[in-house]
Amino acid sequence: MSTTKDNEGGVVTGTPDLDLVEAPITWRTYAMCVFAAFGGIFYGYDSGYIGGVQGMKYFIHMIDGPEATALASWKASLIVSILSAGTFLGSIFAGDLADFFGRRTTIIGGCVVFIIGVALQTASASLGLLVAGRLVAGFGFGFVSATIIMYMSEIAPRKVRGALVSSYQFCITIGLMLAACVTYATEDFTDSSSYRIPIGLQLLFAIILGTGLIFLPESPRYFVKKGNAEAARIALGRVRGQEPNSHYIDAELNEIIANHEYESRVIPSTGYFGSWANCFKGSLFKANSNVRKTILGTSLQMMQQWTGVNFVFYYSTPFLQSTGAISNVFLMSLIFTLVNVLSTPISFYFVERFGRRPMLIWGALGMTICEFIVAIIGVTIGFNKTHTDASGATIADNLSAVNAQVAFIAIYIFFFASTWGPGAWVLVGEIFPLPIRSRGIALSTASNWLWNCIIAVITPYLVGTNEANLRSSVFFLWGSLCAACFLYAYFLVPETKGLTLEQVDQMLDETTPRKSAAWKPTTTFVNELARTDNAEKIAQE
Repeated sequence: MSTTKDNEGGVVTGTPDLDLVEAPITWRTYAMCVFAAFGGIFYGYDSGYIGGVQGMKYFIHMIDGPEATALASWKASLIVSILSAGTFLGSIFAGDLADFFGRRTTIIGGCVVFIIGVALQTASASLGLLVAGRLVAGFGFGFVSATIIMYMSEIAPRKVRGALVSSYQFCITIGLMLAACVTYATEDFTDSSSYRIPIGLQLLFAIILGTGLIFLPESPRYFVKKGNAEAARIALGRVRGQEPNSHYIDAELNEIIANHEYESRVIPSTGYFGSWANCFKGSLFKANSNVRKTILGTSLQMMQQWTGVNFVFYYSTPFLQSTGAISNVFLMSLIFTLVNVLSTPISFYFVERFGRRPMLIWGALGMTICEFIVAIIGVTIGFNKTHTDASGATIADNLSAVNAQVAFIAIYIFFFASTWGPGAWVLVGEIFPLPIRSRGIALSTASNWLWNCIIAVITPYLVGTNEANLRSSVFFLWGSLCAACFLYAYFLVPETKGLTLEQVDQMLDETTPRKSAAWKPTTTFVNELARTDNAEKIAQE
């Protein structure tokens, strides 16, 4: 049992050494995390508006000429994927910047770069400047997306960390919904405002996030990593809404420092390139090795993209237009985003009540079933079965079947939004030890954007009427990949619910993913470091 002093000098007794003394969760903690999650709007808004803009007549004519009825596949692919390529590069650099300048400063810098990119896009009247602007904006958002998850994970209390980090995904859905509303409102405009308004609105999001973060504290774990314990104490006090000398702050800060010292002995700093190399050290057969954690983080984000959800949000407008089965595709895209928004808050409960691992397993199973139903209906009596009327318009043979497909796409979105959407981000923010956390999360986020880019590049060729023209058959692909996500989650994803970031590392060292839910901590890093120091002292004597 441990004894500590409170602010008034009284003794607080009866706290087990293996159980951390935690400060009561205050509104300030919730407000800080939720505001940081605002960065998710960038991701969601871009995913939503670019699909709608590609279906606008004015935009199509500007890019492909007055006779065009749809963008050429290679141009659609380039416009969508180039932002993901920029974000991939930005995510890689974000790890170094977050360790050197701080988590908060890196996010603010990303907002500035993002604003420059958006300004270029808004001013564009041709493909070249638009693509250049999206590349620059993507680079800036790479800083934001890779660092926000780390910042939120490091300041959130363990008991509600999953729910708070899930709010990042909720903000992504809000961004998607806003984009759908804006493009729905401007789709019939007959001048450049039809696409400039949706693009330019992103400036407001970046200004709000960048300005607001100036007033938030830096991550306490960043200061611990820099060896500045006093600054870490002040920052942790601000985050927890406690006086810096509170016994709550003492207990939590001591554990963070002890963990960092312990990990630093296991993962010594070896310079710039050595720090990156540390992410790939260890055995592939040991769950707690750095290379296994890096593979887990990067593959989690890969699997999230493999679910195919961005096909719906990037390309639902042109895809539904090509089927000839939906009269108002912009309205349908708006409905899909509403389902996404309303489903995501369910994850706030799921992630803390049932845990990360069950949420991903059952979510993948639900998505698999929905995807295959959409595909089977489509190739038999749905989207793929159409005829041409007297005016030359494409009409679906069986509208009831098409409606069923749309319904199951919406159910599929529900499963994604309430499970894999937030779940992958939560786990990535939890599995890396402090010495490699910034680079591990950077690599994981870069993986998300790499696969996002790959899917954005290949999808127009999969569904383009002049290319593979898979139509509903493309859902067989996404369904198969969702089945792979199910197997992946069952065999490889650990349970991290209710653990501190420091205890997650200990859990991975002592158990396997399939047994991780039953693991309980048996010591703290304060005790472990003291034991190690005593052993070294005895050996020296």
